[in-house]
Amino acid sequence: MNYIQLNIFSSNAEILDIVIAELSLLGYDGFEESPSEIKTFIKENEFDENLIKELFQRYQLEYSSSIIQNQNWNQLWESNFQPVSIDAFVGIRAEFHQPFNNVLHEIIITPKMSFGTGHHATTYMMMQLMQWIDFKNKSVLDFGTGTGILAILAEKLDAAKILAIDYDEWCIENSLENIEKNGCKNIEILQSDTAQLNIKFDIIIANINRNIILDNLTYLLDNLVVGGILLLSGLLKDDEKEISANCKQLGLRFNRSIDKDGWIALEFFHQISSIC
Repeated sequence: MNYIQLNIFSSNAEILDIVIAELSLLGYDGFEESPSEIKTFIKENEFDENLIKELFQRYQLEYSSSIIQNQNWNQLWESNFQPVSIDAFVGIRAEFHQPFNNVLHEIIITPKMSFGTGHHATTYMMMQLMQWIDFKNKSVLDFGTGTGILAILAEKLDAAKILAIDYDEWCIENSLENIEKNGCKNIEILQSDTAQLNIKFDIIIANINRNIILDNLTYLLDNLVVGGILLLSGLLKDDEKEISANCKQLGLRFNRSIDKDGWIALEFFHQISSIC
């Protein structure tokens, strides 16, 4: 399968953040950011050029597009993917990079077309939140797993059982590959587009986008044990008020938020039964 690569040019970080959010809703993934450019990808058969032209005309942005042959993808990401570390907590690298020597945990990722390498602010912040949580012997749901990176980190933090969900077949394939590379044994992968599971978890992680989170928020709450923790990201700062209001209405208690590059990550506790 071939992919379309979009290169979006602008020095306006706020506009770029908005465009990323809109593109993610259209199915674009694997965002790579620099101060004045974004690269993102979508399956060739899902590319709608008229929709893209309208979007970029609205924001007065310039862009270019090109076809990435499936067999050329590894060469492309190897030339762009650099190691990243979150404090001294976790380092993310590819197999061809040198191992880290100054982090508690190390994750090896082959990202391919899947979202989640630690470079984007949302994945970075989710890992920041995870370092402050006790995962030992806990059950974990990773909804929208992408590369599987957050599920892998949960296992490295001694979670007993992890269910990682994604709707995209490529993500399923990629997450399985990354799980094997990291020697994980406690992660189950499920291909699904919903969090309606009727299974209880101690910790739920959802790094997706505002609309999918809102559509599945009741299901996520139903899956969370009383006293459990819900981590949410894939959200812009402007989304915080609406997300927090919906969580509060469902009986979730806000604990903390962090922000980076116009994006936010939120932590909630489930302390009472759902009131809706």
